[in-house]
Amino acid sequence: MDLSPKQIVHELDKYIIGQSEAKKAVAIALRNRYRRSKLSPELMDEITPKNIIMKGPTGVGKTEIARRLAKLVKAPFIKVEATKYTEVGYVGRDVESMVRDLAECAIRLVREEKTAEVEFKARAVAERKVAKVLAENNKSDRGELSKEVFEQNFVDAIHEGKYDNAVIEIEVADQPKPLELSPGSGAAIDLGSIFSGMGMGKRKRRKLTVREAVNILMAEEADKLIDNDAVNAEAIRRAENDGIIFIDEIDKIAGKGNTSGADVSREGVQRDILPIVEGCTVMTKYGPVKTDYILFIAAGAFHVSKVEDLIPELQGRFPIQVELSSLTKQDFIDILTQPENAITMQYSVLLAVDNIDLKFTPDAIEKIAEIAEDINSTSEDIGARRLHTVMEYLLEDISFNAGGGDYPVIPVEINAKYVEEHLEKIIKNRDLKKYVL
Repeated sequence: MDLSPKQIVHELDKYIIGQSEAKKAVAIALRNRYRRSKLSPELMDEITPKNIIMKGPTGVGKTEIARRLAKLVKAPFIKVEATKYTEVGYVGRDVESMVRDLAECAIRLVREEKTAEVEFKARAVAERKVAKVLAENNKSDRGELSKEVFEQNFVDAIHEGKYDNAVIEIEVADQPKPLELSPGSGAAIDLGSIFSGMGMGKRKRRKLTVREAVNILMAEEADKLIDNDAVNAEAIRRAENDGIIFIDEIDKIAGKGNTSGADVSREGVQRDILPIVEGCTVMTKYGPVKTDYILFIAAGAFHVSKVEDLIPELQGRFPIQVELSSLTKQDFIDILTQPENAITMQYSVLLAVDNIDLKFTPDAIEKIAEIAEDINSTSEDIGARRLHTVMEYLLEDISFNAGGGDYPVIPVEINAKYVEEHLEKIIKNRDLKKYVL
């Protein structure tokens, strides 16, 4: 997608409040990928992504920035925790599994796209097959209609959704699950493909609704129309050139200067991650994946350790460092009102299911933001996640009492007085904590 850095930041602003420095850094990194794709192959090989380290407290938008960025350009994206990995010989996952996971994500993305391309054709074939079963089950109603016309009537009815919940018995492919040779290795034996290659593809009869039957048969037909080799090749190309790997909690493996206990393991994790970030080739079941041009975004709170505590080689592979700030009262007000998926909107639509018309007044929003900011400053700073705690307490009575009957729509207005009354317990605890040394 051809978006300028300003446009990328504008798109991210729809979901993430503040953190302009971090947004700017990821927007430039993404645009540089587009610029690189327009160069000659010789120059493309020379230019590698500039990886980013995000430093900031939990809940301020580090993961969300990376996730929304990947979604924006439909890039393969995975999030991993650095603490899950450790050097071979200790208990933990093999670091190469992050690249295998990225390849799986790329395969899924490309397959979805290819399926969408053949969906119309596959659906037509699936509906025709289901129509034949329905026509056979209802042949006594055929009368003087020809077999073709009778079946076509069912095809039209299925297409319009008239038989969605009718139950039929059809034959579908029996898919054995692939056997993984060793957990996390990425090596697996697909028994289904072995047997189908020998002409032993098993099928079994199942009772399904017409809607389910059409979806299953459609997936089978789409599989026949899609070239798997082309999917694999395109997925590997995308994983290598567009992939984004988000390594969270990288501060938890920083333990420089210590040579005993758990810190040996932490430094070992860093040394294991290093070749992946530097650029190497990892074997996956879809083929080799080069990691040279994958964009790595690392993040951590760095409360106890510092970025400088990472081994120098790893620091050198993350040349861009951005600091994300703690959220202020105004940030909380913006979070509650501005994003397309604002938390106030989420609660309003949830309770609308039970005929509650929930509205928040501006003074209520301000009070909620003030309480969230104060709790973060007097206890652990968990960023925007604090709003979930506050909102659950605030709306507990309404959520509990709503539903369970056919009531008319009940308007409920949340104002500052309501907030103070229902969050009295939280406010008292907060006031006490101010005096605890």
